[in-house]
Amino acid sequence: MSPPPGAQAGPNNAITDVAGIRVGHATDEEALTGCTVVLCGEGMVAGASVRGLAPGTRETDLLRPATLVERVHAIVLTGGSAYGLAAADGVMRCLEARGVGYQTGQTRVPIVPAAVLYDLAVGACDVRPDAAMGVRACDAATDGAIAQGNVGAGTGATVGKILGMGRAMKAGLGTASVRAGRLVVGAVVAVNAFGDVVDPETGAIIAGARQPLGRGFADTRRAMRSIVIRNLLAHTNTVIGVVATNARLDVAQANEVAAAAHDGLARAVRPSHTLFDGDTLFAVASGEVEAHQTLVMDMAAEAVALAIVNGVRAARSAGGLPAAHDLAG
Repeated sequence: MSPPPGAQAGPNNAITDVAGIRVGHATDEEALTGCTVVLCGEGMVAGASVRGLAPGTRETDLLRPATLVERVHAIVLTGGSAYGLAAADGVMRCLEARGVGYQTGQTRVPIVPAAVLYDLAVGACDVRPDAAMGVRACDAATDGAIAQGNVGAGTGATVGKILGMGRAMKAGLGTASVRAGRLVVGAVVAVNAFGDVVDPETGAIIAGARQPLGRGFADTRRAMRSIVIRNLLAHTNTVIGVVATNARLDVAQANEVAAAAHDGLARAVRPSHTLFDGDTLFAVASGEVEAHQTLVMDMAAEAVALAIVNGVRAARSAGGLPAAHDLAG
């Protein structure tokens, strides 16, 4: 999938094309879980938008307009369901040791929001990201190219679960960026959806619920119309991600950008924002470039759609589930 007309990918085609952003992964390939941290330097204005109805988050209330703290120092995306929120503790410790955080008068307190996805249905359900894994992700952070697919928060990610995990497919974590002049918007997304992932340009399913005996895709939306949806997999899904830009935004605008970024999720995941998803996107802004908010919002949606497709195409089979790469090969 290519950037939209008038926009180009950055040199890394990653969220790290936004100056000041660093990304690190910690991955457990055996247990099929992991976490990803997005470091925001000395702090960036941030917002969040939770659209799914089964979210697992930390510090999202702090990102509302009119709250005291306007900047975050990192954002954690993690597997492990609610247990995985412990990874943010490790990131806090790592940043505290570096002298990064909100100055309270007695000490510095790093502000580290987080969102989780449910990957306990693959790999080892009793192994989850913890504080030690958060520290490893923090230490591994880079401002260069980012590994995609079965890494970090995408290690145990899956999609297309309406017919059960046996018919699902392996997904992963992806990243992308778009540029228009000096304006840069990037995204990193862990794709763990109830629905199918499609190519927004063609509508073709890339990964999703499979027909029996390998006879193509079931098409989740079509399947929804012909079967009784059960709640057995109601808590096993969620797409989580971070959008970053070098635009100058206030907190209210950052929240609006995070909300608009969900348009990209809806373009690439079909259906999206279901009762069985906890879709959560964050937005951070470094404030280096003046740009119209409408343009930033549109580019955020494009970056998210690109990142979702990239993450699914980079994934490899694991946990007994095939990936798009394997079917294409």
